[in-house]
Amino acid sequence: MARRKIIAGNWKMNMTPSEAVKLVEELKPLVNNPDVDVVYCVPAIDIVPVVEAVKGTNVQVGAENFYIEDKGAYTGEISAPMLIDAGVKYVIIGHSERRDYFKEDDAFLNKKVKKAIASGLTPILCCGESLEQRELGVTMDWIRLQIKSDLADVAADDVKNLVIAYEPIWAIGTGKTATSDQAEEVCAGIRALIAEMYDEATAEAVRIQYGGSMNAGNAKELLAKPNIDGGLIGGASLKAEFGQVVNA
Repeated sequence: MARRKIIAGNWKMNMTPSEAVKLVEELKPLVNNPDVDVVYCVPAIDIVPVVEAVKGTNVQVGAENFYIEDKGAYTGEISAPMLIDAGVKYVIIGHSERRDYFKEDDAFLNKKVKKAIASGLTPILCCGESLEQRELGVTMDWIRLQIKSDLADVAADDVKNLVIAYEPIWAIGTGKTATSDQAEEVCAGIRALIAEMYDEATAEAVRIQYGGSMNAGNAKELLAKPNIDGGLIGGASLKAEFGQVVNA
């Protein structure tokens, strides 16, 4: 059975609540595609107005971050129960910006993956290599380490339902994009790793996105590859161009 495509926008730290609602209204007719799962991963302050704004559409809402405890003295954090009560379905885990700027390591990300799953959120688990790692030829070694660590003790049935996003760090927000063959090679390698860790059925079920300057110009070629099941879109998700990616 063919895997259903999933196009998710990662808004990062952009869009005030009023700007977010305006963008949703602009995108509504452009992303109306019943054959694709469309997700807006938005800043925490935008979640409530965006959930309200997408009602009656094919769009689901994701969060960009959360904390592993349900409640408590964690000033500035947001919990899984809060997200679920607000209408959130997906959550990004392990984005390179969280790994780099906020020092989230794989042991912590493993806790996040387990917490998200236990809470009923679908993780979008990010992995990817730096330019230095690619030039050293250790791309798959690095990504295998990330995924094995982040999915440690996660059951096969749970892995089947999550999303893995391959995001080469050197292509995020730089305008540089992995060629479709480079992206396919790594996404195929990730699928092979899941088969190795679990089984073929799990590997065939899990959806793998490419993220890293995917846009209207290159989306069709990337999404035509057999192991690329969607995109995690940064800059292009903040404008009308996102509709072209959804329909690519």
